[in-house]
Amino acid sequence: MRKIADIMSADCITITPQSDIKEAASMMKEHDIGFIPVIEGRKLVGVVTDRDLVIRGYANNHDGSTSVSQVLSDNVRTISPDVSVDEAAAMMSSGQIRRLPVVENGHLVGIVSLGDLAIREIFVNEAGEALSGISEQEGQSSQFAH
Repeated sequence: MRKIADIMSADCITITPQSDIKEAASMMKEHDIGFIPVIEGRKLVGVVTDRDLVIRGYANNHDGSTSVSQVLSDNVRTISPDVSVDEAAAMMSSGQIRRLPVVENGHLVGIVSLGDLAIREIFVNEAGEALSGISEQEGQSSQFAH
């Protein structure tokens, strides 16, 4: 059984609560992401999304120097690295969650996204199709061997 640790992204872009929202927006643009975990040390304290920046930040007349702590989402669902991929997929589906911080002992160790799950499913499907194709070819070649 595959675990989240097998498919998560461990090299996460992170930001601190003291960073300003302009820095968060610039990081999102630079890395082409819409989600940044907010950490103190290695402890996850929340996440900031592009939507947080717009709705809680700029739309509420906060300027770019406003701290991330003013706009972050702190009620964040997380997952353990030893949870099965299937269990994570069910959790993400039921909660309509696109990205889950992977946390161990309160410390951020990675992120798992719908894309990570999709890639895993493609590999599983391709492996099944390949095995099926190999089995069919073996069956056909054994017919010719007689």
